[in-house]
Amino acid sequence: MRGKIMTRRAATIEKPTPQVSAQTTAAGATRAERKAVGKSLRSKCPLESHAKVHLPSTGRDVIDIIEKSNDGRIPELVPIRYSRMLESPFTFFRGSAALMAADLAPTPSSGLIVQACGDCHIQNFGVFATPERNIIVDINDFDETLPAPWEWDIKRLATSLILAADANDFDLEIGQEAARRMAKRYRERMEELSKMTVLDVWYSKIGYERVLEAASPTSQQRIKRALKLGTAKSSPEIMMDKLTTLANGRLRFRDVPPLLCHMEGITAGDVEREAFEEYLKTLPDDRRMILDRFEMVDIARKVVGIGSVGTVCGVILLASSEQDILVLQLKEARPSVLEPYAGASKYKHHGQRVVNGQKVMQAASDMFLGWLTGPRKPYRHFFIRQLRDVKIGVNTALWGKNDFKIMPELAGEILARAHARSGDAAVMRGYLGKGDAFEEAITSYATAYARQTKRDYAQFLKACKSGKLKVQELG
Repeated sequence: MRGKIMTRRAATIEKPTPQVSAQTTAAGATRAERKAVGKSLRSKCPLESHAKVHLPSTGRDVIDIIEKSNDGRIPELVPIRYSRMLESPFTFFRGSAALMAADLAPTPSSGLIVQACGDCHIQNFGVFATPERNIIVDINDFDETLPAPWEWDIKRLATSLILAADANDFDLEIGQEAARRMAKRYRERMEELSKMTVLDVWYSKIGYERVLEAASPTSQQRIKRALKLGTAKSSPEIMMDKLTTLANGRLRFRDVPPLLCHMEGITAGDVEREAFEEYLKTLPDDRRMILDRFEMVDIARKVVGIGSVGTVCGVILLASSEQDILVLQLKEARPSVLEPYAGASKYKHHGQRVVNGQKVMQAASDMFLGWLTGPRKPYRHFFIRQLRDVKIGVNTALWGKNDFKIMPELAGEILARAHARSGDAAVMRGYLGKGDAFEEAITSYATAYARQTKRDYAQFLKACKSGKLKVQELG
């Protein structure tokens, strides 16, 4: 909505300070006027107020919240989820977005609402190919996306940097500096974006070359190897070799239980084909034309990630010939963990919520993004994308100290651009100001919440060791 500042009042949450309602600027307001609106919000929600952690006063039972987040998940996969969360406080943090969503709700907010990622940790950034075959770096996970306070994304990202550094056995100061650099670059990039036209904001992106320029010589070699491997893994030939086999003369997925296996009663039959036709209707005509050249030949379940483990995720095998295949990923879209605090999505279909949120935040999105409803009870919502398209995830376990100085700055820049696409950069720039108060407050918050996460992880570890939570180790 041109010229307006989007706002939403969080529902039924305790706040130490009143929710700020941003003023609405008239269409055609000058950059200076919009900046002044943002600056005025500091009187009600000072930058320094973001430094403190405000936990809910009641109902914060860590184990109960984690168990409730399993509602609707596949029961036999939940122990795998716990196993992956057990590795460290950082992996626990990655798998407990619902817990932090509840903890973010009482924190102060400027009242400025953007399309938020909802699960903005450092390993949800990555490198991938655009439909034009450019290689860019961007946020790459939007399962929890929803319009919400922009501060929630940046606080989760900053906390993840401190926990990632801790997982690498680096001193606290390394993680704090990473969080500080990220927040500072976010502020600086928002100022740059505030001076750009609306279209230039939407056209802006960070190419793969920027990552190489910023990285150390050692990291450059690692990134180049990862890109070469990612490119190879996305080729039809490699996917056929790694993922498929011939059974009775017919191509099908190779069973590697429990991570990749066929589901009882689910085949590439008439019911599934009818559901796939509904997915095709969510795509532009040119994308449908491409998929019309392919035939659905198989469907299987595939376990992915940490937070997604236990949700219904699968892969769809399409073939246009014996040597020309396309593998699509099917992911269940559940209500965002932010919904109890930021309000329900305007989209009744959660697959549509994810797809449209991703298209708002990303500089370029998967060309086959679409959604469908499962054809059998309980009629789950899903979204679909390519399984691999030169995708390279961020692996902070391989980062050295220099990477924790450089890479967080790129993440801050990416997040600022993603928020500016749905928010008003001039208003946000006015709120953030020019000094270091913002990044110092975010670093303080992240430090305190990382400590809280370690305490929560200790409770989780105790529950797993006692048998209250069942864990399945994978070989």
